[in-house]
Amino acid sequence: MSLTNSSLTDYFRCEERLAAFTIAGELSPDRGYFRFGPDTLCYGQSSVGRVARSFDMHLEDVSSVRSVNGAVPVLPFHPVQVADALRREQYELNLVPLREKLAAQEWVREVYYFVRNILPDFVRQAVQRAYFSDWKRRRFPNWPVDFTVDRLHEKLLALSMDAAGVERVPFIWFWPEGAPACLILTHDVESSEGRDFTPRLMDLDDSYGFKSSFQVIPEERYEVSQLFYRDIRDRGCEFNIHDLNHDGRLYRRREEFLRRAEKINW
Repeated sequence: MSLTNSSLTDYFRCEERLAAFTIAGELSPDRGYFRFGPDTLCYGQSSVGRVARSFDMHLEDVSSVRSVNGAVPVLPFHPVQVADALRREQYELNLVPLREKLAAQEWVREVYYFVRNILPDFVRQAVQRAYFSDWKRRRFPNWPVDFTVDRLHEKLLALSMDAAGVERVPFIWFWPEGAPACLILTHDVESSEGRDFTPRLMDLDDSYGFKSSFQVIPEERYEVSQLFYRDIRDRGCEFNIHDLNHDGRLYRRREEFLRRAEKINW
């Protein structure tokens, strides 16, 4: 049965006929790591060989077993599943450094946020540097930007074009009016002084043609009025809840978020 790779059509805005594929064989019951060529790591189910529990183990390269059924590529994995797992970080990192395992513990986070406001800036910065010390050396995900999903989509489109006998496809630029990139501009409003400076900061952004997002902490640090909210929104900026009091708890559990949501739903 022919399926549509919606991930590919979303990425390239290509015709659906170039995003058609079928799956060869029965996918493995478990998810794990494998390769689609030497430079593209995948996480998901595969119908070829065994999937690995860790990306540092020997990984099966499934690129050599792809085939074409008419004009439709046959793949040993589901490309949407793999792309989504990478994008949403649904993969398992079994070789996690001890400091990250500790940081994931509830009691460690509670202690950190309890003393966070009384820690000098240089201490907090030293803790952050220690936490991120080896990110540049990691094989996966690559830091600061991981291009695995991009490489996967490029390979899948090339395979589909080859199967369909298509040499060129229209390229739809990602940003309007030929802009080379996009910018997301955010401001964390950490204190009442920052809240009071917000109108001047919006004036400064406007002078450069920017509209920004203001990340507000509306519970204990300062009062957030309807007038403050409307001023930000009426000027075309985004009003976001960074946290209620910067204790890291608001978005940790859905139940906690719903319990406190009445303070942010105006």
